[in-house]
Order: sequence, then structure tokens, then C-alpha cells
Amino acid sequence: MAEDIGSTVPRRQLGRLLRQYRTEAGVTLDAAAEALEYSRQKIWRIECGLGAVRVLDVKAMCELYGVSAELTEAMKGLAAETKSKGWWHAYGDAVPSWFELYVGLESAAARLRRYDESLIPGLLQTRQYAQAIFRLDRPQASEQDRERAVEVRLQRQSLLMRRLPAAPRVVQVLSEAVIRRVVGGPGAMQIQLDHLIRLSDLPNVSIRVLPMAAGPQPGAVAGSFVILDFPPTKGGRAAPEPSVVYSESLTGALYLDKPDELAAYERVWKGLDALALGEAESKDMIKRIIGEMRHD
Repeated sequence: MAEDIGSTVPRRQLGRLLRQYRTEAGVTLDAAAEALEYSRQKIWRIECGLGAVRVLDVKAMCELYGVSAELTEAMKGLAAETKSKGWWHAYGDAVPSWFELYVGLESAAARLRRYDESLIPGLLQTRQYAQAIFRLDRPQASEQDRERAVEVRLQRQSLLMRRLPAAPRVVQVLSEAVIRRVVGGPGAMQIQLDHLIRLSDLPNVSIRVLPMAAGPQPGAVAGSFVILDFPPTKGGRAAPEPSVVYSESLTGALYLDKPDELAAYERVWKGLDALALGEAESKDMIKRIIGEMRHD
């Protein structure tokens, strides 16, 4: 049962990229099959992420589609990971950090459910907040490199207001500590909290606060995480891609997509959902904290 071996995460990302490069090269599925002497079904299965992929196949497909040597190497690294039983994405290892797997998953998701207990996540950050985080996170980097990283982060936020495909539904739970922790100075933090209030007015964005008065809760054990849910396939003939849990640390990121792993995080999310304030109450708390900062 080859389909049972390996995390679906790198398979899906690799398939999505190979389909994208084939389309950009103007190569049809039939033309690719003929040129590579593969069956049409084989290429279709690879593009749908339905099984482990040989590095040799990725190399041949990349050559046919005119993919750059650097991207080909990264995709060969991704192909090697399709045979893993679970998948730990260590930045700078087989798949380099610039080849952002999470960003690809995020842009394909229909719904993002996030819990953050330390910082406001990148998708909701202002420029000043992001600059302060990158100064802390990348002290050795040049100012130019940090600014480039900030720009990438801000560009990612366009998906919140995307029209086609429809923008994902973003359901965010923030620990009260996150909105009280001053990042970049009181002025920058007030701008950031104002930004959260504006974002919460978007029809597809829900921002809720988990008050410290709620006491111990499931997220205290789980830490910050995101559950990504994907849309039904075109025409609804096939089941949607299974959900993925993403959790990052200082040196890497963990992608979880096995049924028991997903079930564990669904239970945690249910607990957080029960304890978090409603959207209106959360907005009131954020406004109250802004007022406190202005009077300090």
C-alpha cells in the first residue's frame, strides 16, 4: 500500500508545483506523457499527490518544463521527503527555507484556524510589528535583508482580501498575553492593535481573545499552531485534501496530517473555542488595552 507510506504534505506541494510549471511551459498532460514515455495516469497521480515520487521522475519533468537548476534541486529534495513516514521540515536541510512549503499550503487553504500564545502571527502583523520581530529573530541579518523579509510577509497578507480564488476564512484565537505584550514600543503596539480591530471587520476574519482569567487551557500544552482545511476539489467529484496541522519552532516546522494527530488538535481547538471571548467582547478588550497604553 504505497499510498499509506509518507506524509501527504510534501506530495501535495510537489504535485501542485509540477502542475504549475507544466502549465506555465504550455505542455499538456498528453504531450508530457508522450515526451517522457509515461502513462497519462502516472503524471496525473503525481500532480494530485497520490503517492511517493521518484527523484528521477522529478528531474525528467523539470527538464521538460524548463525549470531552473536551483528550483529543480529543491523539488528533488521534496521528492525524497515523499517517502518519509512523517515529515519534519528543517529549514536549510533537503528543502531550503526560501522554498516555503507553508506559504503554498496557506494560499491553497479554504480555512485557517490559528491559536497563538506569544506573538501576533505574520498574517495579521503591521510593518512596524514585523520589523521589530525580525530585528529580534535575525540580529545578524543586514537591514536590507530584514526589510525584504518584512515585504514578503506583508505581501502574504493580500490573501486575506483575495477575490479569486475566494479568500480563506481565518479564525484566530490570541492569548490575552499576546495583545498585552508590547512589541516595537507603545506607539507601534497601539497601531498593531488598531490594525487587529480593522481586520476583524473583514467578513472572512474572526479574531477572538483567550483571557488569562480563563485559567489553564488546552493551548497551554499544545503551544501555537494552525489547522489548515482545504476546499473541495473542482466539480466536487473527489474528497478535499485532508487537513494539516502546522507548528513551528526556532529551527524548523512540524507538519501533521495523520488522522489521530488531527483529532488531537481538533480536541484542543474545541477547548480553546469554548473558553475564548466572543468577537464583540474580544474587540472591546483590545480597545480597552489600547486605552490603557495611551494613558501609561
